Amino acid sequence: MPSIPAKGSPVIPTAVGRSGGIRSTGDLTTRKRSPGSNSTAEDGPITSTPPPKRKSPRLCINGNPSGPANGIEKESGDKLAKPSELLVKKLPDNFVAKPKWNPRDMEHLSAAKEALHVSSVPSMVVCREDERRRIFEFCKQCIEQEKAGSLYVCGCPGTGKSLSMERVNQSLLDWAKEAGIQTPDVLAINCTSLTDTSEIFSKILHESQPRRKSNSSPSPLQCLQGLYSRKQQQINMKMTLVIADELDYLITKDKAVLHDLFMITTLPFSKCILIGIANAIDLADRFLPRLQSLNCLPTVVTFRAYSKEQIFMIIQQRLMALPYIVFQPQALELCARKVAAASGDMRKALFICRSAIEMLEAELRESMSSLDWSSAEIGYSTEQGTAAHELTKQEIDIVRVDHMAVALSKTYRSQVVETIQSLPQHQQIILCSAVKLFRKGKKDTTLGELGRSYLDLCKSTLIPPVGTLELSSMCRVLGDQGLLKLGQSREDKLRRVTLNVDEADIAFALQGIRVFRNCLK
Repeated sequence: MPSIPAKGSPVIPTAVGRSGGIRSTGDLTTRKRSPGSNSTAEDGPITSTPPPKRKSPRLCINGNPSGPANGIEKESGDKLAKPSELLVKKLPDNFVAKPKWNPRDMEHLSAAKEALHVSSVPSMVVCREDERRRIFEFCKQCIEQEKAGSLYVCGCPGTGKSLSMERVNQSLLDWAKEAGIQTPDVLAINCTSLTDTSEIFSKILHESQPRRKSNSSPSPLQCLQGLYSRKQQQINMKMTLVIADELDYLITKDKAVLHDLFMITTLPFSKCILIGIANAIDLADRFLPRLQSLNCLPTVVTFRAYSKEQIFMIIQQRLMALPYIVFQPQALELCARKVAAASGDMRKALFICRSAIEMLEAELRESMSSLDWSSAEIGYSTEQGTAAHELTKQEIDIVRVDHMAVALSKTYRSQVVETIQSLPQHQQIILCSAVKLFRKGKKDTTLGELGRSYLDLCKSTLIPPVGTLELSSMCRVLGDQGLLKLGQSREDKLRRVTLNVDEADIAFALQGIRVFRNCLK
């Protein structure tokens, strides 16, 4: 992984090879050390300087236990070589070898934002291969056997359900053409666009019989039930694939519409393949009990929340289309970790990445205005002003970790987080002490035990503690703000104390403060 040189040091272009070693692309070159070789003749001329102490290859930045550092600052290299997970190490060569982008170029800026937009369809869908295969095999079997069926796709928002269905639909049509099988009629419906829940039956009927004239009687549902109940009408009828997105909008008080929709696929001569998409995992069990009694429950395919590795891979795949590097790999890793821990919503991750680009834009505008003002005040020459602009361009031409941290903070900021961040320091220490106690498995504690934990934390951070009476008063203030819940007792130190907010909110609010960073790990 390329490291960041110290400010003011000469920048030596580097690239990462397939073996993980760093090779220089400038005038300073380092010959790669062959495995198992102890010879130093190829490393350069022998000088009077004693050879450095041999280190473990895992601790060496360039993979050579006795090779030189090649101008790479050790401290910076150590910081970048400590990711607890292998997300950044999995980057392919073309991701690292690309040139950095120019955020001042509006075309570059628009292209980066467009690649990360939710409505932008990527050229290749990754991380949902198993789910797409199961849906495709289900539809393929129904078409080959000319048999109706129902399938329910569920999962949390932003887990790739709708996008995967679009790809399955296209793959299904391509397969039918190649196999010489009659392609099914496809009806894709977003249930939120229906003016009435029963309107879905008229849409299915129109797709099955486009020449049929609409009459007020019988109803579209009755027509479908009659159509799929008589064999003589099925001679020239094609299979119909109905994809109903946001299926939970069809849930009514009596659940009749949802139940009748799935019952169409159970009729003896039905040629309807129904695929319902919704967020609720147990929708079929809760709202279709009658289908369960008839043993006609739909097949269920669940889309789990994205993991940090999957989020990282999907963002990286979208950025591959760009001919330049927009994000620092560590910034993408931070985004993937935070979003995976919060919800696993890919749409949220894309929104945060776009927000991080906007953070860089704002920093560039502020930096340019500051440089222009300084040049005018101090009287820089043209050459000095140009050099200053070039230096700034080198320093802030990529979305860094700090940009991503600000974007994450703004996205996940809540009223509770803002309240905790605005508290006085000792009240924040009390909350941090409570989190440490409850992380040991306790559901509640006493005010006396919380006080002892508070004193230990003050001692470790070298902050002078407050007295017992003042501590008790601050706990009452936290209780009035809804952050702590205090019980009743004759003795103050025996009062039960519980957290009234989520521990994650406290950790998120205090993680940016150096005093609490180690305590909350």
